[in-house]
Amino acid sequence: MNKIIVNGGKKLNGEVSVQGAKNSVLPILVATLLVNGVSVIHNCPYISDVDATIKILRYLGCKVTREEHTVIVDSSTMCRNDVPDSLMREMRSSIVFLGGIIGRMGKAVLSTPGGCEIGLRPIDLHLSAMEQFGAKVTTENGFIICSAEEKGLCGTRIVLSFPSVGATENIILASTLAKGTTIISNAAREPEIIDLADFLNGCGAKIYGAGDSTIVIEGVSRLNSTEHTVIPDRIVAATYLIATAMTGGKVTFKDVIPSHLGPIIQPLRESGCLVFVKEKNVTISSQKPLKRIKMIRTMPHPGFPTDVQAQMMALTTIADGTSVFIENIFESRYKHIGELLRFGAKIHAEGRMAVVEGVKALNGANVKATDLRGGSAMLLAGLSAKGKTEISEIYHIDRGYEEPEKVLEYLGADIKRMKVNEETTTE
Repeated sequence: MNKIIVNGGKKLNGEVSVQGAKNSVLPILVATLLVNGVSVIHNCPYISDVDATIKILRYLGCKVTREEHTVIVDSSTMCRNDVPDSLMREMRSSIVFLGGIIGRMGKAVLSTPGGCEIGLRPIDLHLSAMEQFGAKVTTENGFIICSAEEKGLCGTRIVLSFPSVGATENIILASTLAKGTTIISNAAREPEIIDLADFLNGCGAKIYGAGDSTIVIEGVSRLNSTEHTVIPDRIVAATYLIATAMTGGKVTFKDVIPSHLGPIIQPLRESGCLVFVKEKNVTISSQKPLKRIKMIRTMPHPGFPTDVQAQMMALTTIADGTSVFIENIFESRYKHIGELLRFGAKIHAEGRMAVVEGVKALNGANVKATDLRGGSAMLLAGLSAKGKTEISEIYHIDRGYEEPEKVLEYLGADIKRMKVNEETTTE
């Protein structure tokens, strides 16, 4: 078990590139199951969710190799249609294997997924979509069994009651090799949906409208080998932008897609930071003291992403004035508040609303990562706080951030990762 030690108060300065997107690479790796051959996926970050995905691919019979940030998947040897409970529980987004497996094998046997406990992530939209394709859905001993072995999956029109990213991905995966045409209405519009469609289209799929609320998929008989480069991670970029704002530094983030960061840049400017966009680079210069951010409402893309709510809340704890947050996506995504209070933050939450009264400074504390994004908020608070911060349960952070302590140290932070039994060396 590891922890991260931060001695706060150091400004971040310099230039750094941003890792590949966790929320893109996972469904793309699942999509390789549909390919009749070898898929070469570049810009895959070293994070535990990718490791968990690779474990499942290998369990299913695929040959998977890794060369630095490139993952090579040969799915021609796939021989299973089930995923054991132990592997499903390793990551929250593992339900996306449903569409990939049933699309390839005609049947999928899965348990409910694991990962962060940030609120209910009902899979009824996923299962309803499979039934609309003609699959029979049953449950047995805690497992979900989706079968379309008799007639195969048939294209259909699916209207989502909520623009769920996971459900949209599963429908795309299941429909790519299905018979006929599938239309998704009220589809998720996140950039990661576009990236998944770009990969599949590169293999020979016929997917139109990804990134819009209506997506049309014309089923094809097979997909062929291709290479694909995963887009940069907008959530990781946002996290480090906020880290720079909180420490009073100036950092340029290279090789990003600025349009993906629009919902983040606006509140950063509202806080008083100077943000400059040039081609594929975004530069932020912090202007302290930070100002309050009047209102943050998390919404499906292109609104403010729920995955950045915790980090932006960390920023407002040291902003001048009162900021208000409304969490519209997950009902339990305020677990990080209790940990932020340990730093001396002033936050009151009731239901989906949280009110943050900025303080002049945070003080170092012993805290834990409550979930992936809540854990990154602990990092940000520790970077700006006076004194030493110790963050435990950092396996949550490792699910989505590649060696964050090395990135931050490179930019000037006093931060290191240590084993718990080395505690005496941190005095």
